[in-house]
Amino acid sequence: MSALHVVVMGVAGCGKSEVGQRIAHALMLPLVEGDAFHPAANIAKMRSGTPLDDEDRAGWLDALGRELASRPGGAVLTCSALKRAYREQLRRAVPALAFVHLALPIEEAQRRVASRPGHFMPPSLVTSQFEALEDPAGERSVVVVDACLPLDDVASRALAGLRSFNNP
Repeated sequence: MSALHVVVMGVAGCGKSEVGQRIAHALMLPLVEGDAFHPAANIAKMRSGTPLDDEDRAGWLDALGRELASRPGGAVLTCSALKRAYREQLRRAVPALAFVHLALPIEEAQRRVASRPGHFMPPSLVTSQFEALEDPAGERSVVVVDACLPLDDVASRALAGLRSFNNP
C-alpha cells in the first residue's frame, strides 16, 4: 500500500486541527497545519474581515501541495479546500490524496469561530466560507463526517472511511 496523504477540510470552526491531530496520531503520520503556510498578506486580509479570493489562495495551495509531495511517507494536512478547483490543485501534487470533509451547519461554525479569541479568522468571514464551499461529496476519495458529533466519534468515522479506500 502506498503512503497515505490526507487533507482534513472544511469551513472555519469545523474542527480541522483537532480532528487532524487525532487522525495523524492514529495513523502515525505527521500533521501539517495549513494555516501555518498562509503568507502574511493573507493573514492580514482575513484579520481585517476581508475574505480570501482564488488569487490569494493560489500560492498558498501551491505551497501546501509542495509540502505534501515532500512527505513521501504520508501526512495529514489541515486545509479548508473549499472549492473543487482547490482540491484538484492539491491532487495534482499528490494524485492519491484523500479528503475528510468535516461538515457542519453555518450557525455552529459561527458559534465556534466566535469562541476562539485571538484567532485571525473573525466570525464575520464564516458566511463567505459557506458561500465558497463546493460540497466534495461524491468526489473520489472523500469521506464526509458530521462535525457536530463528539471529536472522538468524528475522528473514528473519518478513520473508518479512510480505511475503506484501502480495503474495498
